[in-house]
Amino acid sequence: MTLPASPPELRQQALQALLQPDPQQKVLLAHALHAQAATLLIANQRLPEEPTGLPGCPARPELRLHLDVPKRSPFTAQGLAALLHAVTHIEFNAINLALDAAWRFDGMPPAYYLDWLRVASEEALHFSLLRTQLQAMGYDYGDFPAHTGLWDMTHKTADDVLARMALVPRTLEARGLDATPAMQTKLRKVGTPDALAAIGILDIILRDEIGHVAIGNHWYRHLCSERGLDPVAGYAELAARYGAPRLKGPFNLDARRAAGFDEHELALLGA
Repeated sequence: MTLPASPPELRQQALQALLQPDPQQKVLLAHALHAQAATLLIANQRLPEEPTGLPGCPARPELRLHLDVPKRSPFTAQGLAALLHAVTHIEFNAINLALDAAWRFDGMPPAYYLDWLRVASEEALHFSLLRTQLQAMGYDYGDFPAHTGLWDMTHKTADDVLARMALVPRTLEARGLDATPAMQTKLRKVGTPDALAAIGILDIILRDEIGHVAIGNHWYRHLCSERGLDPVAGYAELAARYGAPRLKGPFNLDARRAAGFDEHELALLGA
């Protein structure tokens, strides 16, 4: 008698998607994983050592340090494309960090892994929307240099899921909540059809990113509760230990409230 095959294992599948260098294939894998997430087994044990080649990335864009990426005015066609390319690159990195959160950390509740596969799928949608807009403007992902900021912190927090939740979704991604309205204001001043189309895409991204930061807040507080830590004091200690960037305003307080930051945390932003 032939035994039925076991369903695929979620964390290994997330790792394979993370290793995929082709952006379009990574997008398809992220969507497929989310669609079947509820049917997948979840390994509770630590997976084998991290393979080489993480994260899988295409040969282009050329990656540089943040300060070495040239700034261009969005009031020129090329400058607008460069701005949208920078956001596209952030969303590509965001797919990777969501997949990394799903595969790397063992022993979390099943809902944790389902949450991060949902995030990966939504980040894949954001990437696709932006890439399609770039292509409509005569450019593509990879045509401009980009920086490695989001993945740098992902790598630094690979040793502890608490640090990851504190310093990637609720720190670096939360900065996107603050930056998006200002970017949309600038694009309204540009006023071209391409700029106005980008504003609509950013509306979708902002809506979804509030949910992603909320997921980070939820699991950060869950882990603080498990470990008997005060979330506010614990965050300050983690930010100092891992060298998190100092947050600067203006802050999108309404979006941060919607993402689960409490009034005490918001007051500390202005301290």
